Amino acid sequence: MTAQDKLVELHGSVWMTVGGENFGGRGRIGLLALVAETGSITGAAKAMKMSYKAAWDAIDAMNSLAGEALVERVTGGKGGGGTVLTARGKQLVENFRLIEQEHRRFVTQLSGQAAGITEDYLLLRRMSMKTSARNQFFGKVVTVKSGAVNDEIELEVLGGHRLIAIVTCGSTQSLGLKPGVEAFALIKSSSIIVVTDEAGARFSARNKLAGKVTRVQPGAVNTEVVIELPGGAAVAAIITNDSCTALGLAEGKPASAMFKASSVILGVPA
Repeated sequence: MTAQDKLVELHGSVWMTVGGENFGGRGRIGLLALVAETGSITGAAKAMKMSYKAAWDAIDAMNSLAGEALVERVTGGKGGGGTVLTARGKQLVENFRLIEQEHRRFVTQLSGQAAGITEDYLLLRRMSMKTSARNQFFGKVVTVKSGAVNDEIELEVLGGHRLIAIVTCGSTQSLGLKPGVEAFALIKSSSIIVVTDEAGARFSARNKLAGKVTRVQPGAVNTEVVIELPGGAAVAAIITNDSCTALGLAEGKPASAMFKASSVILGVPA
């Protein structure tokens, strides 16, 4: 083996996070670029060799964490409509390409000037929080109502929607929650109650997000239901197959996602 064969080169990739949550890197941004190119989620998913559900999950996550919609549906036209990037989505794709280009240039220069620190360089990665919560919303604290033991926190997220969370007074202080502070809310899909016909009924759940069903994914026992909200955000719920049938859930049907304030977990960017 020659000395040239023993040379170690540096490699790296750009990955973005929002509030500690994985937003995306080359793969997800590439998915957005393919949406723009093909005009549909289906076409982009096929080009990426991924499932339609996986593509939708990635876009749902990006829309929720971006603070504004990155993709939108259009109707009519020669092709009968489809999916396109919003102005913010287009800007994100273009800016990411520029950032990645500069990143490659930096890594190439570092590799040439400091080959001896390769192993240490690869250890320097930003830590990002991982969570099993299906629903992730990023926004700002609007109000804080203090109590003797617990506080009520109101968070405004994408689309102007308001979420209510109940946290301990200690959590409010340790997280630094106050009006204007950026924060993210996590809600497990199993904590979401789907309602289609309230008929004057009243509920104890503080949070209600109304929208339209965009996806119904049945499983052996449970069904995943995704409700798209005005403004681009989405809520995913896991309900039983029997409940899905009883509610008559189908794409395009109006539905509301309801959940208790105690089911909302709050966090702040590190």
